Order: sequence, then C-alpha cells, then structure tokens
Amino acid sequence: MSETTIIDGADDAAIAGWIAGQLCIALAGAERVAITVPGGTTPFPILAELVRADLPFARIEVWPGDDRIVPEDHPASNVGRIRALLEPAGARVVALSEAASPPHFTLAWLGMGTDGHIASLFPSADPRADDPLAVRRIVPDPLPPEAPFARLSLTLPVLAASAALLFVIRGAEKAALFDAAITGANDLPVARLLRATTAPVRCYR
Repeated sequence: MSETTIIDGADDAAIAGWIAGQLCIALAGAERVAITVPGGTTPFPILAELVRADLPFARIEVWPGDDRIVPEDHPASNVGRIRALLEPAGARVVALSEAASPPHFTLAWLGMGTDGHIASLFPSADPRADDPLAVRRIVPDPLPPEAPFARLSLTLPVLAASAALLFVIRGAEKAALFDAAITGANDLPVARLLRATTAPVRCYR
C-alpha cells in the first residue's frame, strides 16, 4: 500500500484545480494522457469546474471507471453525461466495452459507496487484484433501486496500475469506512484496491 494523503473540506473548484495541475504535469512529458472518472452525483460539478481550466483537452482521453449498460442517451449513462460535458472542450471520451483495452491511466479518479464499492466493483462481485480481465460485466446484488442495471467496470488490476489514485468522498460514514480501509480493518473493494496499488493516493472529503 502506498502513502495516502487526506484533505478535508476542499470545495469543487479546489479539487478541479488539483486535477488540472496533475494533468499539466503529465502533459509536459507526454503527447497524450488518459484519465478515468467516476459517475454518480459528486464528480459532475467538479468536472464542470475542470472544463474551465486552460488545458489542451484535445490531448486528454477520458474513460468512465464504470458504466450502466444502457444507451448513451439514457439518464443513467455515465459516458453520456461525461461526453456531453467534456467533448465540447475537446477531450476524447471513450465508452467502456467488454473488449476494451484500457490505457495506462495518469489518474484514476474514484468515488466510494457506503458498502465500500469502487467503480462498479461491489462486495458481492468479490473483486480480485489478479483479475485477468481489464473490463468486467457485473450485476450488482442486490440491484440498487435507483439504478437497477447491469454494469461494466474497470477491474482492480487496471485501477491499481494507474500513476495516481484520487478519491472524492462525502460524509462521515464514508470517511470512517475509508479510514478503516487504509488501516486494513476491512476487506471491502476499496481496501483491496489500496492494498494492491503502489501509486500515490489522494482523498478529498
């Protein structure tokens, strides 16, 4: 497990500013970079701040960390929402598929559920650090009533191999669960990822 930096109380603009800074550093040494971003409600205000940054978005490739298996114009589609926000800025947005070959990510940005799931790697899916697949089809058990869909998700090895990991989590319950994952006090998907990675981890909450 690598070192984890926790920042409490940062607003959306500050988080977007940090992401923009990381992208600028990476782009100074590469023609193109790739990042993965989460779905849900938390990331989109941050992404709205990020698109205002002075970045060469045409050199940035964006993948969802997971997605619901629905048409892109469905309200539950992560890639549809990401595409609508970032493609006008010039970014290349890539939809997940079971046959996809994800690149090495400069940054894997993740959320976390109250059950410790990351991307769509729910506890019931028993995600493994040695998963031979890069993208896995997952049916959550139980299906969340607010999004009762099968999913596609990047797997633990792909996420763990990223150059850096970013978590943005909200609320005391999630903060306590994340702290427990750092110390190895649980074996939830988030803890398995933290054990598997040697990349620096940053958590805004």
